[in-house]
Amino acid sequence: MIMQLYLHIFTTFTNLQYLNFGPSLLYHQRLSFSTSPLTIISTNLLNLHVYLENFNDCLYLLDGRFNQLYTLSANISFICASPLTINNKEKIPTLKCFSLHCDIETCVYDELILPLLHRMLNLEKLSLCLIVGDRKTFFDGNDLKINIINNMSRLNIFTFNIRSSSRFYNQINLPSNENIQNTFRADEKGHCHIYSYPYKLNYYDGITNNFPGGIFKYVRKVSLFDEHPFEHEFFLRIAQSFPLMEKLSVRNEQRQINKQFRQSKNENQDLSIIKYPYLKELDLIHSCIDYHAQFLLDMLM
Repeated sequence: MIMQLYLHIFTTFTNLQYLNFGPSLLYHQRLSFSTSPLTIISTNLLNLHVYLENFNDCLYLLDGRFNQLYTLSANISFICASPLTINNKEKIPTLKCFSLHCDIETCVYDELILPLLHRMLNLEKLSLCLIVGDRKTFFDGNDLKINIINNMSRLNIFTFNIRSSSRFYNQINLPSNENIQNTFRADEKGHCHIYSYPYKLNYYDGITNNFPGGIFKYVRKVSLFDEHPFEHEFFLRIAQSFPLMEKLSVRNEQRQINKQFRQSKNENQDLSIIKYPYLKELDLIHSCIDYHAQFLLDMLM
């Protein structure tokens, strides 16, 4: 049904220049051309915002059928290898703005995404929001400079939010703190998170004790996870960094060390009250009892 609607739009509005084709309020359907190949050709469409099922669907849109396309914003469900052979080599000279967003981890960034970006030789604005797994190296500033920025001489605006993981992690080949915002180790993997600033997404996931702080005024949803305990000072930093936070999820099974130390010494000094003035939802299902007490006794909502 969604494909028929998409086709009907182009056949009805033959001079269409701008199209924002996102999921409806009732259905989270995405476009997919794997079963119904796209037959539309338009020389008028300039600006397209679309939700797609997979990466091949994005390649279909950039195979030349929209040869005047200036802006493409693609939110893709998953990015993975495919047995289908789709052109991912010809240059795309008209495209000036490109946004790629995917919330599911991909292991084919270097094989699929990077070659696509290298086709966009006249790109002026680029936005990437990705989770990349099992690379030999983490993403850092040098990686982005060598593989993206140096290949796009006209690029003026580059925003990114990239999480990467590697099983080849070790302390020797870690990027410097100047190039990464958050690095930690879990599940025998190394994890790294880099992002452009100011951070404009409305969520920030997977925050650990290594979180450096800052002010994130656009963020409304936050999730915390670590294999080491979160102490009172950490939650104070979270409250200060996300002043408009509405949803908070805490995942940590480790007892708070500082709290146990104070109790063993019979120290009863009052800790500063942490305020979360806009918090509406709090998830402590996957956390130990110390964090229940933390939010019941040491905070204001």
